[in-house]
Amino acid sequence: MKLVPKLSIFVVLLCLNVLISSTVTAADFVGSKACINCHEQAYQDWQGSHHDMSMKHANNNSVLGDFDSVTLTSQNNQSEKLSTFFKKGSQFWVNIKGDDGKFHDYQIKYTFGYEPLQQYMVEFDDGRVQLIPFAWDSRTKAEGGQRWFNLYPEMTEKHQEFFWTNTGQNWNYMCADCHSTNVDKNFDIKTNTYNTTFSEINVACESCHGPAGKHLTWANQSNRSAKEKPKSKIEKQHGTMSLTDKGFSRDLSKSVQNWQVEDNKKTLTPKSIEASQQVIVCAQCHSRRTQISRNDHVKGNAFGERYLLDLISSTNYHPDGQVYNEDFVYGSFLQSKMYKNGVVCTDCHNPHTAELKLPIETLCLQCHQSESYASTQHHKHPENSTGAQCVNCHMPETTYMEVDARRDHGFHIPTPNLAQKLGTPDTCLSCHDDKNSQWSSSKVNAWYPNSSVEAEKDFVAVFSALNLALNEQQLQGVSSELSRIAQTISYASIIRASALTKMASVSNTNTIIAIARAAKNPDENIRLGAIEGAQNMAGAEKWRILSPLLNDNVLAVRVNAAFALASLWQNLSAPQKEQLSPALDEYIASQFFNNDRGFSHSNRGIIFAYQGQYDQAIKAFKQGMAIEKHFAQTYLNLSQVYYQRGENQKSIEILKQGISANPDDASLPYNLGLAYIRVKDKAKAAQALAIATQLAPQNSHYFYVYGLSLEQHKPSAAYGALYQAYQLSNNPQHLYALCEMQVRHQSGLAKQCLSQLQPLVPPAVIQRLTLQLNSN
Repeated sequence: MKLVPKLSIFVVLLCLNVLISSTVTAADFVGSKACINCHEQAYQDWQGSHHDMSMKHANNNSVLGDFDSVTLTSQNNQSEKLSTFFKKGSQFWVNIKGDDGKFHDYQIKYTFGYEPLQQYMVEFDDGRVQLIPFAWDSRTKAEGGQRWFNLYPEMTEKHQEFFWTNTGQNWNYMCADCHSTNVDKNFDIKTNTYNTTFSEINVACESCHGPAGKHLTWANQSNRSAKEKPKSKIEKQHGTMSLTDKGFSRDLSKSVQNWQVEDNKKTLTPKSIEASQQVIVCAQCHSRRTQISRNDHVKGNAFGERYLLDLISSTNYHPDGQVYNEDFVYGSFLQSKMYKNGVVCTDCHNPHTAELKLPIETLCLQCHQSESYASTQHHKHPENSTGAQCVNCHMPETTYMEVDARRDHGFHIPTPNLAQKLGTPDTCLSCHDDKNSQWSSSKVNAWYPNSSVEAEKDFVAVFSALNLALNEQQLQGVSSELSRIAQTISYASIIRASALTKMASVSNTNTIIAIARAAKNPDENIRLGAIEGAQNMAGAEKWRILSPLLNDNVLAVRVNAAFALASLWQNLSAPQKEQLSPALDEYIASQFFNNDRGFSHSNRGIIFAYQGQYDQAIKAFKQGMAIEKHFAQTYLNLSQVYYQRGENQKSIEILKQGISANPDDASLPYNLGLAYIRVKDKAKAAQALAIATQLAPQNSHYFYVYGLSLEQHKPSAAYGALYQAYQLSNNPQHLYALCEMQVRHQSGLAKQCLSQLQPLVPPAVIQRLTLQLNSN
């Protein structure tokens, strides 16, 4: 049974946050105002920072947008009704189209962020807080700001995930954990409502330092002691106390206290690198991840105790690791030499103001010696030019949300050679937009003829190749290279982990060995990569490699291993099932944590189906559809269960229902076409498959199956579909299917097709098809 999980739903969509109640949900959280007396400077620095302004109640102090009965400017000069922003007394309102297709007035209850843009949220009676699709450009007029604009101009239909009343714009799930302090989502599955709570509405002191109740107790006791002991004795005593003694459990200190100069090195090196939890604390929000529990990931120094990190996937990263979709820093930073050498966030950023500690042009020179790096000999650009600034070459910007430029924290060295060969981003062209990668390659090669950068990034070609249609020999070559990358310790761990994930689609003896070794690696991301890479392994081998991870010390590893092994349930012995069950129960619990989303119910349904509990599976899938009807995968999985039970008509009906709810998703009509083929209704199958190819015109497999479905009643159209499949994929199998069909039909096009196929297949194939053509 092929049921597709959807655990890795991206979670932290940049700046989308809002909330509801300011009730303190844990006695240990005391609020930022309790910190002022002893930490006045830090508190003042935090005031007005991005963290402070991450979310606010909407009032005259927090709202930056123009609500003076302003109507949004039309972007296409059509006469459709437009949204209007206005006030009622001290309240802020918007007139906007709801999911019923009609315009309504909604009160703006919360602001979200403040620069370079500010978003606004509406609170509904069921506890949902939703971001409207319009944002205020808070830049100056000179910069093009002080205007309303539409963040999602293409998301205007109620079935689309990012239509403003749908899950993609839901604060409770998507945003709250990062934009407020001590959030408890409090979703009630029985009533499909939220009662989300937080300690403070914004990112306050305890978001980073942890609950301060015990620290406050210590401080009060310390103040009492100060009245009884000389000041010098108190200071000496405090100086030797640990954070735990002071009531805090998190170590936010720098990993490197002393940087030193070494002979023949142009960059300072750490005298020692000490353990610190600072980066993992910042990563709780500055990462692309899915929250899977409310566990304390900092206490055990394991990000996966609370979150599941997105690795270097083609969805969010370019093959060379440069960011594509927003990764919120952590995934990029893990790739960098900075991270490897003990650099932490506060080496560059003031943690309270969230601003840079030094002017941007001198920041890197804290460690990179100016005589070597702040010189034309290194950067090859005029002094004081934009090209002379380190960040413009090593931290290129990508603009998200139309106006929000964010720098890549991978600190990559520009590689125009790779850009020219493989189509990865060419940083040089960020400024030299009138040039091309051939020009920049020739420049860089002349400047740095002995550079080893391209050799150090030889994984890029391998990752790029996986986006191409490869023959069997090429796939085996890629498999071997992925195995090498995964086992090469000079690569960043996240690169090695990502190489492992890509082994799921290509496998040989080398990948099995690499995965087996990775499952024992001390790095949790590498172990997670091994689990994903092993998903298509033979059952006995998968069990042997992954079953030890059921007792892993990190939650994300245990639950992902459990899910990967659950597919073997029917073939496991009683002792093996007993070994699997505790981690599988944790997996189910992690899905219940996200039971406000369709994917969690879909994943639970998959587990039930693996266990042969089809009635429970159907119940879980239907619950997922009720919670989130615009999540296509649930319909596909439920349809598959009905098919598995021999209930083909129910399988067809649920796919039709899915198409109605998700008319833009090509996988639904494609699977409907397959369902019709199973009941031998090829005419309806062809109709459904035609829709799939229209919705996904770059999917070669859809055209391939569509072509096969047309053979009996529309052979000419079948030829066209199969040739389109080959044009898209360059897969000889698709061209062979076309030629073989034309030979069977004695088509006048067959000889031309065989001529095109001849260089791509063994001679015996052409001989057989030619003989068949001539024998009729």
